[in-house]
Amino acid sequence: MIIVPFDVNDSALRAAFFDHHLADALTSLADRRPPHWGQMTPRHMVEHLLWSFECSTGEITLPCRTPERLLERVKEFLYDNRPTPRGYKNPLLGAVPPPLRFQSLADALAALDREVIRFIGHFMEEPGAFHVHPIFGPLGAEEWQRAHFKHCYHHLLQFGLIREPGPEL
Repeated sequence: MIIVPFDVNDSALRAAFFDHHLADALTSLADRRPPHWGQMTPRHMVEHLLWSFECSTGEITLPCRTPERLLERVKEFLYDNRPTPRGYKNPLLGAVPPPLRFQSLADALAALDREVIRFIGHFMEEPGAFHVHPIFGPLGAEEWQRAHFKHCYHHLLQFGLIREPGPEL
């Protein structure tokens, strides 16, 4: 298990997270690994992350379900330097994970890896692009990076694939 610091406001840490921490952590994920909380299987979690990256590149388009008058307040979460609480229930997801899209965990991981690379390249090629997040509304590159950092970090902790740094001794 690797130790990954959490600081959503550190752009260099977020870049390193997408460049290698995420992929490094996922190398130890196995099909039968139980979550510390929630009902997702490892493959559900990977496909869920893939889905969110597809939203961020415009591959999938969804409406925002948050009323416009609340968006500014809801987006504060992206700047709040605290991880997503364990056991958080996304109000847009059902009680049961959706059907799986891929035949194997390896296939889902390969698709996620490709989509993370596509996410990075997409905003390098189109730095002014905005894509709708179903909760936070239209997001640009930095806000999508913040959302993905918090989201991925949460799910890596969920499956015990990373550890937060402990207090200084």
